[in-house]
Amino acid sequence: MKKSVLFILTICIMAFYACTEKEETNPFLTIWETPQGVPPFNLIKNEHYMPAFEEGMKQQNEKIEAIISNTEAPSFENTIVAMDFSGELLKKVASVFFNLNECNTSDELQAIAMEVAPKLSAHSDNIVLNAQLFERVKAVYEQKDSLDLTEAEAKLLEDTYKSFVRNGAALPADKQERFREINSELSVLTLQFGQNVLADVNQFKLVIEDEADLAGLPQAVIDEAAALANKEGQEGKWIFTLQNYSVMPFLTYAENRDLRELMGRAYINRGNNDNEYNNGKIINRIIELRIERTKLLGYSSYAEYAIEDRMAGSVERVESFTKQLWDAALPVAKNEAAQLQAMINAEGKDFKLAFWDWRYYAEKVRKEKFALDENELRQYFEINHVRDGIFMVANKLYGLKFEQRFDVPVYHPDATVWEVQEADGTFIGLLYMDMYPRESKRSGAWMTSFRDQHVDLEGNFVTPVISLVCNFTKPVGDTPSLLTFDEVTTFFHEFGHSLHGLLSKVKLPSQSGTSVDHDFVELPSQVMENWARHPEVLKMYAKHYQTGEVIPDELIEKLKAAGSFNQGFETVEFMASALLDMEYHILTEYTPFEVKDFEQKVKDKFNMMDEIYFRHGSTHFQHIFSGGYSAGYYSYIWAGVLDADAFEAFVETGDLFDQETARKFRTEVLERGGTRDAMEMYKAFRGKEPGIEPLLRQRGLIK
Repeated sequence: MKKSVLFILTICIMAFYACTEKEETNPFLTIWETPQGVPPFNLIKNEHYMPAFEEGMKQQNEKIEAIISNTEAPSFENTIVAMDFSGELLKKVASVFFNLNECNTSDELQAIAMEVAPKLSAHSDNIVLNAQLFERVKAVYEQKDSLDLTEAEAKLLEDTYKSFVRNGAALPADKQERFREINSELSVLTLQFGQNVLADVNQFKLVIEDEADLAGLPQAVIDEAAALANKEGQEGKWIFTLQNYSVMPFLTYAENRDLRELMGRAYINRGNNDNEYNNGKIINRIIELRIERTKLLGYSSYAEYAIEDRMAGSVERVESFTKQLWDAALPVAKNEAAQLQAMINAEGKDFKLAFWDWRYYAEKVRKEKFALDENELRQYFEINHVRDGIFMVANKLYGLKFEQRFDVPVYHPDATVWEVQEADGTFIGLLYMDMYPRESKRSGAWMTSFRDQHVDLEGNFVTPVISLVCNFTKPVGDTPSLLTFDEVTTFFHEFGHSLHGLLSKVKLPSQSGTSVDHDFVELPSQVMENWARHPEVLKMYAKHYQTGEVIPDELIEKLKAAGSFNQGFETVEFMASALLDMEYHILTEYTPFEVKDFEQKVKDKFNMMDEIYFRHGSTHFQHIFSGGYSAGYYSYIWAGVLDADAFEAFVETGDLFDQETARKFRTEVLERGGTRDAMEMYKAFRGKEPGIEPLLRQRGLIK
């Protein structure tokens, strides 16, 4: 997710609070005397947020006023740099609240967020739509060719000016007022969307009383379900939820088709049930407002507006790219469906393959064709072994060292903290890891930060504090957390994002770490997935959790042979959501719609298969309706092109850990943040633009 060049503005849209505590006792308004200055989570209370936010807004307003009233001619330092550092306290508060509201929320936090979101939106608009401030920014921008700016400074100036224009600064006063109203309403709607999904997920529980209904499920999955039932006072029963760690094994292994259907339908209907958490009306209103907002700015559609500021550059290029992938993947998926239907028929079953059957029969085909049992495989992926393997990869590539810290405050007992060092012991930053699901945490996996790397106004190098959050199965009894291979790749993926934040070496806060184009930000994460599956690396970390045996060559060969298996499904399932996202955001006019009807029109338009559902259906599509990926979900597979090509740079050397290639990737990509054009960064590393063929070969979509 690209951070706005307007420093804190984008981040702050997502957070806010209410409070009564006196300022002198508010931890946000004091210097944090904690290890490495991390948030003192043990001291922070809900009532601290609003006074801190109010003070943060006040301080930023004072600094903005100082910029405007400066009698000196507008310059890069007294205008652009001064703006970049104007919201330090506000960002400090927002980073803590935003992270906790995502991974350790409560009714109180959610209520506060709903109350203050429009206030923060208004604060942001007051800055962006300040005519005097924009005049100073414009004045600096108009003399850019005569200024002696570094490449990073020139990009910040360009991005800042564009950000003002793209956020309404050039609009007449009457349109600016409507622009403010839209932003305020959207800030509440997008927040409500995510809260509804979490609530809908938490309210569903499949309670199984008959042990026969557990047939086919791995023992570890059964034990986890039993532990949850015991926790909820239903001893002797088993509870399954819509969290991925629970629902996906159920759909993969459960022999009871009726229950698979029940779970499958519940999963795709998140946010689309006949209750108070239905997101249908919210989606309608978000789309209506986004269309109106972008038309005020002179764009025909939200997609045109959003993609203009990304690596792809145009809607047409995205549509061409997605069509190429769709056309390659759909025939493969149809062949896979035919294989699964043949197995159903061979079993003497009289039903047509449905989406709740796909994972179950794909696993059976995998076992039959490749003799690969996912449950057998996960015995080698104990979570701590995987983590150590990830650390070893980072060490062999970049010389990094990781040491667990026990003296650093955490926001939840599940969270651990790791100190990251250079090979020579130089401190780099801190990495929080929070790996297990709970009702207070949204589903999925993500990387974020409590503090971004930058150089402060006194010239001090400020080290990053990064957070990596997942939802993997918790240990139960004597059985540790055992990951599926998909979860292993997720762990590597999010760690790649974490490296992007940790290894940043930029000067200005708004250009730090992951502050890059949306369709470039997934490169550092997805390229890490390649090491997860490589035989050389597997032998470094894949060890049987009971015996310590290194994963045998036979199992590695099976995993490799099955590498392109089911990739038609994987690609089509993903691309279906990417296409759905684009269809919502290429709309030029709003007409009220039923979500299911809209989805059906998309399916018909692209000849989608009934046997495969959208990876993210509309009513739980948080990436585009409560996250930063609207008109941008394609970014993941766009970055797939980049990562497949980037990994080939290592393969071509004959050494997965080639030091020169690793050095170039670190210095030209990971350390650069948003200081350079994304394609220029990639070409500086690779020496050329990427082609799509490595990705298609990697997925088995072409020979």
